[in-house]
Amino acid sequence: MSAEDRLRAAALALPGVEERETRGKPTFRVAGRLFLTLAPDGSSATMKASLDDQAALVAEDPAVFSVAAYLGRYGWVTAAPDRCDPDEAAELVREAWRQRAPRRLAERRGSQAHSGRRRGSPAAVEASRAASEPCR
Repeated sequence: MSAEDRLRAAALALPGVEERETRGKPTFRVAGRLFLTLAPDGSSATMKASLDDQAALVAEDPAVFSVAAYLGRYGWVTAAPDRCDPDEAAELVREAWRQRAPRRLAERRGSQAHSGRRRGSPAAVEASRAASEPCR
């Protein structure tokens, strides 16, 4: 199974998830809210994260994770699925879903709306925010 197929399976296993093609890319939504997109060729995945999680991921492994273009200032992170540990990738998809799912749906699954899986240092968070600021 390819890394893209594993991400798709992890997303579709979550309650209320709908896969929809948007602008030629597979996108995954819960209650109409986007939480994951895949590149058409499967080379990257962009998913919702908190700013703290984003900073921690990018600081931990910049060869795998980067601040997402356009949406990075909201915590979105881009990952190279083929270079990411499959279990970590599945957990990141679940966390992205938790961030975007309606509270009742997330709680019904036995989760909180945000689990705070990772925490970045204040310096890493600030570096992430600075990297995601638009050029002036």
